[in-house]
Formats: sequence, C-alpha cells, structure tokens
Amino acid sequence: MSYKALYRTYRPQTFEDVAGQSHVTITLKNAIKENRIAHAYLFAGPRGTGKTTIAKILAKAINCTGDHPPCNECPNCKAITQGDHPDVIEIDAASNNGVNEVRDLIDKVKYAPINAKYKVYIIDEVHMLSQSAFNALLLTLEEPPEHVIFILATTNLESVPITIVSRCQRFEFHRITDKDIVERLKFVCDEENIKYEDDGLKEIAILADGGLRDALSILDQLSKNEEVITSTLVANEIGSISNKKIEDLVQSLGENDILNIEKIFDELQSSNLNYKVFVKKVIEVLSNLGVKLLTSPEVSRLSFDDCKNLVLELNNILMKINISVNPYTLIKMVMLGYVEK
Repeated sequence: MSYKALYRTYRPQTFEDVAGQSHVTITLKNAIKENRIAHAYLFAGPRGTGKTTIAKILAKAINCTGDHPPCNECPNCKAITQGDHPDVIEIDAASNNGVNEVRDLIDKVKYAPINAKYKVYIIDEVHMLSQSAFNALLLTLEEPPEHVIFILATTNLESVPITIVSRCQRFEFHRITDKDIVERLKFVCDEENIKYEDDGLKEIAILADGGLRDALSILDQLSKNEEVITSTLVANEIGSISNKKIEDLVQSLGENDILNIEKIFDELQSSNLNYKVFVKKVIEVLSNLGVKLLTSPEVSRLSFDDCKNLVLELNNILMKINISVNPYTLIKMVMLGYVEK
C-alpha cells in the first residue's frame, strides 16, 4: 500500500476530533440535533484550519443512519469518508470556475439523491468562480431543492459576492492556536511512535502559522529522518531561528551592539526563514521583556514604551512590505531606530 500523508491519516472524522473550531462544531451539532439544517453554508478562514474537513463531517452527520451521527460505521458514513459517495460531490472551484461547469452542476441538482437523504455539494475555494458562474449559482441558492445542501469554502471571503454570502449560514474559521496544534502533534507522535521534544513541536506550530494541515505536513517531513523532533532539527531542516537567537538580538538591541545585530540579520538574509515567522518570534520576546520591565526596569536599557512601540511598528511593517524590497532590510532599519543615539 502506498504511503498516506499524516494530515490525511489523521483527518478528523467526528466534530469532537476537530481542533480549535469549537464555535463552529458546537453550533453545527446543535443544528443537526434540532433538525435545523440550512440549505447553504459558507465556511471562511485561513488554509489548513478544517473547512473541508468539517464540511465532510457535516455531510456524514446529516446523512448518517446510525444512532450518533456521524457514526462512521453506516454505509453512508463509510462511503463519504472514502470519498466515493454518489451524493456527496466535491468541486475545486480553482480548476472548475467557469459558468458551464456551474450550469452542469445546476442541471444535476434537481435529481434526487441516490443513497442518502441529502445531496451535498462541497465547493472548495469558491471565491475562484467567475462572475457569470456566481450569477448562475445564485439562482439555485435562492430556491434550492429540499434535498440539496451547498457547503462553500473559501480562504478569501472578500472576493465572494455579498449576494452569495447573504444566502448562506456563514462560519468564520480561526487560525488554530499554537497550544492546540502542539496537543494534536503530540497525539500523532504518540500514535506513530515519533520521538519529540516539546520545543520541537512548538517550533513546528509557530511555522505552521495557525494551520494544522501545514503543521502535520512539516511533522511528516521531519519524521522520515527517524530523528528526535527538536527545535534544532526544525531550524536546520525547515528553516527557522532559535528562540535563543531572538533573545540575543533583543539583548543586543538593549546593549546598543550594532555589530551583533548586523551579524544576526546577515544570517537571516541567507536563510530561507519566512520573515513573518521571525517577526512573530521577535514580538513574543519583546512582549515578555515588556512585562518584566514593569516590575524590574533595570533588566534592560529598553523601556516598556520602547518594547510596546517596537511591537506596534513591527506589526505595522508587515502590512506594508513590498515584495520587491527585502523585508529583513526594512525590519532591521526599524529595530536599529531603537539603538541609543
């Protein structure tokens, strides 16, 4: 049997298994329990946060013939899990975004389900549909057959026409917290007999930036080396920077050590570390330092206001970085502005 990626192997199969989206799962479970199923749902949020996973769980739950939906034991649940149920249709709008594809979908909507109670259409990256395709879909969303449910998923809600949004029950998916990601990674590591250190999993969570799928993909890549998952391994294999190095940078800033600041930024320039991950780590260290300064002002030349203002500037610069400009050059100049003149 061919190898199956960890994010597929450990894809949640029940609402309880989903990490970090309890505000969505609880609402959907209650709606199913009270038989208040909407005709269209819109799941919006960052990639890798469980939108299509919950869409499939919802499709199973409303078509489950077991006692506790989804039971994952009845024929409908098993077929949907395997991806070969005739009444659950998944469509990637990125590659099927034309009006002809949507019209073909609409023509088939009128036909009753073959084996299930509901025919479910899961349209991923729905924002990629053309305007004419959206117009065609709108007609069906206004007066859909009772046996049809649409689940639209998007990572770019702003590009979905308000006419579509207003006809759906909308759920906002949040970035999954580092804590929740680490807990899930520990579970997977224990199941797969992967050795790890907590700092290594925390580093993966930071790099994943709120996406559990990305975190599992990173773990998958590292686990093939059969080494212990440590922060050093993550830094060397994936491209990261140790917390000690970040603390060294902030300390150098407090000591006016321009040479060491330049040295650290030279290392960053030659690495493949995403500057957003770097800024996130710097902000965390500055925040911790700011708290210490409130009770022990002598721990650094920097003041609480310096830490606060630098955090705000770094966060602000992320919104303004032009891809034609080296981001580390801009970040370095902002930080050097806090060297004592």
